[in-house]
Amino acid sequence: MIEILGYLASVFIAISITIKGGLSFRILNMTGSVCFFIYAFFIGSIPVAIINIYGAGINMFYITKEIKKLKNS
Repeated sequence: MIEILGYLASVFIAISITIKGGLSFRILNMTGSVCFFIYAFFIGSIPVAIINIYGAGINMFYITKEIKKLKNS
């Protein structure tokens, strides 16, 4: 069952890297990172959890920045 979450995370990441940047890329990539973090937690992989929390944080920073830019337009 938990492997499904890992596969789902892979799909989100794979789709996100085919998109040309922007908010859609960040949202899909962050979703994949969060899924990978949960997956890593359940399989007990600390390195995978750490890098995906880092990735989610970076994505959240840029998502917030993009949303602020859209509000000011």
